[in-house]
Amino acid sequence: MSKALSVDLRERAVDAVREGATHREAAERFGVSAASVSRWQVLEREQGDVRPRALGGDRKSARIDAHKQAILDALGPEADRSIEEARVALKEQGLVFSFGSLQRFFKRHAITRKKRPSMPPSRIAPTS
Repeated sequence: MSKALSVDLRERAVDAVREGATHREAAERFGVSAASVSRWQVLEREQGDVRPRALGGDRKSARIDAHKQAILDALGPEADRSIEEARVALKEQGLVFSFGSLQRFFKRHAITRKKRPSMPPSRIAPTS
């Protein structure tokens, strides 16, 4: 994974532009792209400094976490529905999540799901 360039380098490049150099001249001087110099100027304007934002990490879990109560309700009153049954219940409410997204949600919130039925199929009495 790539690493952000140093704050010192960013500040020197932005300072060079502030002193009259073009983005391309500053980029050439410091061995970076003109687009980087431009982005660093925008960062300084918007957040007050040129520090890089966080790299990597989880960027999507907030979407599913916003619906935590709906997901827990979709598991049913006994919280015994399968993930697929919960997906169908959520879809009826207009909330569409993949099977994997729900699995990761349950793991993140330490919600365990039973993988097997309570009784083996051979011990379940046939219905007449």
